Amino acid sequence: MLNVQRTTLLRQCLCAIQRRHHSEVRVRFAPSPTGQLHLGGLRTALYNYLFARHAGGKFLLRIEDTDQTRLVPGASERLIEDLRWAGIEIDEGPDCGGEHGPYIQSQRTHLYSDAVTRLLANGSAYRCFCTERRLELLRKEALRTRQVPRYDNKCRHLTEEQLQPLLAKQTPHCIRFKLTSHETPLQDLIYGSVQHNVSETEGDPVIMKSDQFPTYHLANVVDDHHMGITHVLRGVEWQISTTKHLLLYNAFGWQPPQFGHLPLLVNADGTKLSKRQGDIGIAQFRERGYFPTALMNYISSAGGGFEHRAHAKLQLLSLPELAKEFRLELVNSHPSRLNAQLLNDYNQLEIKQSLTTQQSREQLVKHVQQLVKQTYSTHSHLDLAESHIVDVLNWAAQRLTLIQDLTSSKLSFLWVKPNQFELKDLTAEQLQQLMLQLQDLKQFEKDQLNDTLKNFAKSKTIKFPTLMKTLRGALSGLQEGPGVAEMMEILGKAVVLERLEECMKKATQVESTRVQQL
Repeated sequence: MLNVQRTTLLRQCLCAIQRRHHSEVRVRFAPSPTGQLHLGGLRTALYNYLFARHAGGKFLLRIEDTDQTRLVPGASERLIEDLRWAGIEIDEGPDCGGEHGPYIQSQRTHLYSDAVTRLLANGSAYRCFCTERRLELLRKEALRTRQVPRYDNKCRHLTEEQLQPLLAKQTPHCIRFKLTSHETPLQDLIYGSVQHNVSETEGDPVIMKSDQFPTYHLANVVDDHHMGITHVLRGVEWQISTTKHLLLYNAFGWQPPQFGHLPLLVNADGTKLSKRQGDIGIAQFRERGYFPTALMNYISSAGGGFEHRAHAKLQLLSLPELAKEFRLELVNSHPSRLNAQLLNDYNQLEIKQSLTTQQSREQLVKHVQQLVKQTYSTHSHLDLAESHIVDVLNWAAQRLTLIQDLTSSKLSFLWVKPNQFELKDLTAEQLQQLMLQLQDLKQFEKDQLNDTLKNFAKSKTIKFPTLMKTLRGALSGLQEGPGVAEMMEILGKAVVLERLEECMKKATQVESTRVQQL
């Protein structure tokens, strides 16, 4: 019943939007450059992007940097890089421009000043001269009496005679917005009808700080209006503030956009997903080797928005495919639980799917080649043949989650060819006989390889551990690692025979040299 009501509400909202000045759907992602992009922020960006693309609209990026005390140098650039890595195309923004720029709030301060002048003129705002010391005393008194701290609106009642001396002395002050009773419920596109009468629980909010920079409440309303934003999709933590924003729209005489608030992302156990957790930053997922499409499918798998994904077989969809299926009215209104194992499953599925087409397979091979070169930069004998890498990837697709795992030290034998190795317990002739038996194997798998090696050792009266040690050295140059049969299976028949051939040639040369010396 709730979904039906929300579907009807959304259709009515879309019809209303078509009658406005901007006929196309226009959404924005408006982060603050105070740190790295995390899963919650990426989910907000993704759902805005999917909604816009589904409706044939525009996705805008706006940097909200009005809190100058919290800015992190380079954060905006890294944020844009993360969005592009994720495949989210920005139609208008700081690095690509647009008709409604600039798209950085600190470059739009004249608009906020004009807006404040307008609110002061129509009596919707006032100057507040209360010092930080007085505000702190109010907070302490409220806490002492077990009340919620709030401003007491003292300066709202200053007369013109009281104002003029303060202004003449250039007394520092901020601008506050007058909250009024708001009886009309918010028609939330996700939560339905929501009632928050903030004038009963909060003091008048600051909309322009003493440093002449606006607060979030003013800046986002002014910018959304001037940029023609038709829908605001943001985290549910902003839902209570939306009443203030609707009051601001009313004070300006502007038509507000439609609002939808996305539920919280939470851990699998229901605990809050905090941006302070070191492992939820997008940069960390990139560094660990997760693919962008896998991460996008992971995020969109929690919280709804798709008709058949909840109980369907694991399926990796591209962003255009996700946009085609996306339905805002199907987004859940309860917290969205993330299952970390699902991300690993999606990433493994992407490895498998990348091997099915020539173009994606070639890209994956180049990626592996780059990783191996970076990891083993001091080695000159690397096995980076495309056919070898494809064989390794086919093996890894059934066992590994991350491509980076292929460059771990225990799998170095995959890439680093043995440089110097001398046969001590096996003759070149015996090695050649073993190679012939390996060549005839129809299945080059661990169990069959183990049987073959045991039978060969027995037939040549060679101790099995001795044979294993010799083969390990010939194939990897290492003294430790996976079992020899498993190592051979991973390397594949062609590479095993190639490396044994190299070893046999060196052994033959050594024996020839000894004979000549005699």
